[in-house]
Amino acid sequence: MSDGQPTRPSSETRAAEREEAQRPASAGREASAEEAEKADAHDLEPEVAEHEREMNERGANQQGEGRLP
Repeated sequence: MSDGQPTRPSSETRAAEREEAQRPASAGREASAEEAEKADAHDLEPEVAEHEREMNERGANQQGEGRLP
């Protein structure tokens, strides 16, 4: 459908976008007890855990543009 011509959203689309823009952001629902139990039952791969630690460290020590105060 990409013919290069601009499109105009319908009034229903605009209304839905306005409604969505007013909703606060959220992470969604919490995991149920069963879901949390299943997640905790998985063993972490050492390489994955090390990668996560490395990425957290990089983020904490980020310098320059894009750095959060």
